[in-house]
Amino acid sequence: MRVRDAMTPNVLVISPNHSVADAARLMIARHVGAAVVVDDELPGPGIVTERDIMRSIADGRDAANAPVREVMTFEARTATTTWDLDTAAAEMVRNNFRHLLVVDEHGDLAGIVSMRDIVRARLGSTATLTA
Repeated sequence: MRVRDAMTPNVLVISPNHSVADAARLMIARHVGAAVVVDDELPGPGIVTERDIMRSIADGRDAANAPVREVMTFEARTATTTWDLDTAAAEMVRNNFRHLLVVDEHGDLAGIVSMRDIVRARLGSTATLTA
């Protein structure tokens, strides 16, 4: 199974100027744990995650006024659509993160894959999921 089989192609994209609170609200509304951060002044896409938001609040930042650029990860790690899911999972475990941006053969953003996406894809191929 490949990353393209498990990734979410419709990613939440925000600006580094969004407030941390706005990013959290958008992520909650979309039921996602991360947003891709894009800006013409950045060398590449970044990412802001639930963990980043929790850390910023724990550090005492004012979420309503702190911009995402203060808490995000710049130049987020990427996988290609053709990576094997085990390779993507190993990369996440090795580097202690739960999301990879996914790029196509041209290097353009194609989606995002989370550890949950990988588990869901693996379980879906071997077991019947019940609620």
